[in-house]
Amino acid sequence: MSLKDLGDISYFRLNNEINRPVGGKIPLHKDKEALEAFFTENVLPNTMSFASVTEKIEYLISNDYIESAFIQKYRPEFITELADVIKAENFQFKSFMAAYKFYQQYALKTNDGDYYLESLEDRVMFNALYFADGNEALAKDLAIEMINQRYQPATPSFLNAGRSRRGELVSCFLIQVTDDMNSIGRSINSALQLSRIGGGVGITLSNLREAGAPIKGYAGAASGVVPVMKLFEDSFSYSNQLGQRQGAGDVYLNVFHPDIIAFLSTKKENADEKVRVKTLSLGITVPDKFYELARKNEDMYLFSPYNVEKEYGIPFNYLDITNMYDELVANPKITKTKIKARDLETEISKLQQESGYPYIINIDTANKANPIDGKIIMSNLCSEILQVQTPSLINDAQEFLQMGTDISCNLGSTNILNMMTSPDFGRSIKSMTRALTFVTDSSSIEAVPTIKHGNSQAHTFGLGAMGLHSYLAQHHIEYGSPESVEFTDIYFMLMNYWTLVESNNIARERQTTFVGFDKSKYADGTYFDKYVTGQFVPKSDLVKDLFKDHFIPQASDWEALRDAVQKDGLYHQNRLAVAPNGSISYINDCSASIHPITQRIEERQEKKIGKIYYPANGLSTDTIPYYTSAYDMDMRKVIDVYAAATEHVDQGLSLTLFLRSELPMELYEWKTESKQTTRDLSILRNYAFNKGIKSIYYIRTFTDDGEEVGANQCESCVI
Repeated sequence: MSLKDLGDISYFRLNNEINRPVGGKIPLHKDKEALEAFFTENVLPNTMSFASVTEKIEYLISNDYIESAFIQKYRPEFITELADVIKAENFQFKSFMAAYKFYQQYALKTNDGDYYLESLEDRVMFNALYFADGNEALAKDLAIEMINQRYQPATPSFLNAGRSRRGELVSCFLIQVTDDMNSIGRSINSALQLSRIGGGVGITLSNLREAGAPIKGYAGAASGVVPVMKLFEDSFSYSNQLGQRQGAGDVYLNVFHPDIIAFLSTKKENADEKVRVKTLSLGITVPDKFYELARKNEDMYLFSPYNVEKEYGIPFNYLDITNMYDELVANPKITKTKIKARDLETEISKLQQESGYPYIINIDTANKANPIDGKIIMSNLCSEILQVQTPSLINDAQEFLQMGTDISCNLGSTNILNMMTSPDFGRSIKSMTRALTFVTDSSSIEAVPTIKHGNSQAHTFGLGAMGLHSYLAQHHIEYGSPESVEFTDIYFMLMNYWTLVESNNIARERQTTFVGFDKSKYADGTYFDKYVTGQFVPKSDLVKDLFKDHFIPQASDWEALRDAVQKDGLYHQNRLAVAPNGSISYINDCSASIHPITQRIEERQEKKIGKIYYPANGLSTDTIPYYTSAYDMDMRKVIDVYAAATEHVDQGLSLTLFLRSELPMELYEWKTESKQTTRDLSILRNYAFNKGIKSIYYIRTFTDDGEEVGANQCESCVI
């Protein structure tokens, strides 16, 4: 028997029985039976066994499954000791989905695909050894964090760490295009290269001159952004990672760009095939001025990027449109197009109803909260990465006359369920910071010099969280309640505090800060102004009780941290970001990201084998009332939770809004009919804006026929 010929198996059938109520009750025990059957029928008979961990490692190295270099940094007896430490934690998968996902997608298999070569314990050990880079104490700490599922590296890191035939440890990148053919050509090559190595790529096109703009003085010559979008889409389709999955990319455009209507139209179902983009994702950057004009129902002017750059000497992306709007309107040298702001608002909502796009980046909100000198101009494929960039200058030989900075996203996630039982919250976060630092330091994307350059200067990472709804439900707290908002506030405050502490420690050890630290709000101390007031402490009895076993920094602790940071700096430019998660939340058996769940018993279509049912973690008679589906929830509650986290997250959070085509009228006081309208989306976007939300990812709509619109996932983050 092998994985290609399993014979008679029962685990899919047992798992599917969860969906068949018995006597009006959900037979949750069937999931446990499916899990046991999966190990009995699949895992145990088809896992290659070894007499010792030393023998296993020798086999894996000699057969080119794992690298030898990171193993050689440790004493053999330490590796044996570490394997014993991991085993002693007695890890057990808690659901069939968690085990199935791990063994299908992450476990190392023989070249012929017949046998498993790794357990989760093995994958954790290799991750810990790899990220600790020879530091035995750190390797032990990391192993304990991961086997207890307090820390989960992002898919590319967790999957590839230590393997000899692997992809990159990061899989998400941001590049910008400036208004010249050399930059466009270079960016298409970058997209091809990044997609080839498994990356999802965000691209901003806001700097490109609009359709009809002059080229070399000839009026009406420019084709605008849409043909460039088609070039990128074809690039991603072609560079599809050995056919394993499609390349994935998204393009961003400023709402004040003259091509904005044409840009949005490319996603319409009835769009002409010459302009329609099927696989490319769309996002828009929205300055505050747009919200003001739409609110007042005024005309808005769209400005020529070509004229702007010619007049002001900077690419369109870097212009502060909100502050300069009136000047731009009054300047006769700037070509302008007049439209109704509300008409554009309606177009955005219509498209979100139809496709889930565009993503929304409230660009001024992001920049106001940004402690780093420079400007955030765009985001990534999942809209949680918000970092400063600088443009490049490229000559006709495709050489960099001026090297700009672009972005790679190095991610990991805490599991809130398990972090709240950590014996030392701070120590947990500090070891995660070290692991992510290793990934940042060892990432070198040679094919795209601007990303390599940006990464070498910034040393950034994005630590996030998942399992919020799981934790709240198990503590009988309603998602979106004041207590849930307060809990989220304190949890992310702690993440912020401890990543700052450790970034400061690393800067002191290495006598190195990120480039530009001296011009940041960290250096002048103003970043800490809100914290030294001492206001970010638990206030309600319930939240005080939840955090009673954890250190809560007081005003004096923040003052001490501020002084230490001002003295020795920070190693990392950015530290926090909340990704949407995907398969890693299943392995951790918890709700994805900090979203509410969509179904108490989630139904997933798994390629060839059909449906798998995943019951929410801790689902029981007493938790069911607290496991409200996102589709049955007032989205303002979700926005309130995200706003609480946003207060402490230096980058962004991937926020999805969940709606129905028929909305329960009792959820929203403005509803006079149940049908979802463009007004609903406009109100929610404005509510999010007024709450200080930096970005909105997908709009997912559950339709009358039980289908979802906009339920796509970033292809670079799933396998």
